[in-house]
Amino acid sequence: METRQDIVLGLIFISLGLATAWMATGYTGASGAYPIVLGLFLTLLGGTVAVKAARSGSTQTRVLVNAPVKLITAVAISTIYVAAVVPLGFYTASFLLMLAMPLGLGFRRGVYALVMAAGFVAVVYLVFTVLLEKPLPREAVLSLLGAGG
Repeated sequence: METRQDIVLGLIFISLGLATAWMATGYTGASGAYPIVLGLFLTLLGGTVAVKAARSGSTQTRVLVNAPVKLITAVAISTIYVAAVVPLGFYTASFLLMLAMPLGLGFRRGVYALVMAAGFVAVVYLVFTVLLEKPLPREAVLSLLGAGG
C-alpha cells in the first residue's frame, strides 16, 4: 500500500510540474522562466518520490496523516492567507503567513520566526522586482495612505 501511495503521489507531482512548465512557455519574455524552472523542479521531485517508492518495494500500510490537527491548522492558515492577499497585499499577507504558520504549528521562537518572515519577504521582493523586473501589485495599505510607488 505504501508503495502505491508514493508512486501515485509522485506521478501527480510529475503531472503538475509538467503542466506548469508547459503553460509557462506561453508567457512572454523572461516572465516564463521562473514558473518553468519551478515546474521542472516539481517534476524532478515527483520523479524522485515515484522512483524511490518503486525501488523500495515496501508493502507496509501506514497512516495517511500523522498529525491531523496540524494539517487542519495549516489548511486553515493557508486559506486565511489566500483570502488576505487581495485586501492586505501580497507582501503584508505573506509576512503574516510566515509568522502565523510556524507559530500555529507549534514553533515557539517568535524572534526567529520574525527574522525568517522578513527574510522571506525580502527574497520575494528581490526575485520579482529586482531580478525578474516584474514588481508585484502595490500594497493595499500604501494605496490607502497614498504613499509608496
